[in-house]
Amino acid sequence: MNESYEQLKLGNQLCFPLYAAARKIVNLYTPHFKMSGLTYTQYIVFMALWETDGQTVGDLCKKLYLDSGTLTPLLKKMEHAGWVTRKRSEQDERVVEIHLTDEGWNMREQLKDIPAQVGMCVSLKPEEAQLLYKLLYEILEV
Repeated sequence: MNESYEQLKLGNQLCFPLYAAARKIVNLYTPHFKMSGLTYTQYIVFMALWETDGQTVGDLCKKLYLDSGTLTPLLKKMEHAGWVTRKRSEQDERVVEIHLTDEGWNMREQLKDIPAQVGMCVSLKPEEAQLLYKLLYEILEV
């Protein structure tokens, strides 16, 4: 009876180890965010804005692979915390630009050591990590 349902076995799914590994990695970050009250998603928003401040919500959605229904409430919380400002574009008022506040820029110093700390918890050789990174982005680009 099981032979005809091989495609439904958890051990035959690529999506499951990706999902479980992503959860494990995100959970490694969580203790580092306790003091600042951040979530992982807010952290990646910060990283995107530290690279290029003043991005639109649409640009952030594309860069972070998130939809606006997920990102907009998160940005409102970040604005309420004093980390970002949301401003309508002068060229097109339908477009909302996100800018870091001084406090948002200061978070960069507070959080700068987290990637190395989390990286020490992942037991991959540098070349394995680079290959995984490449393969994951290939999946994202499909």
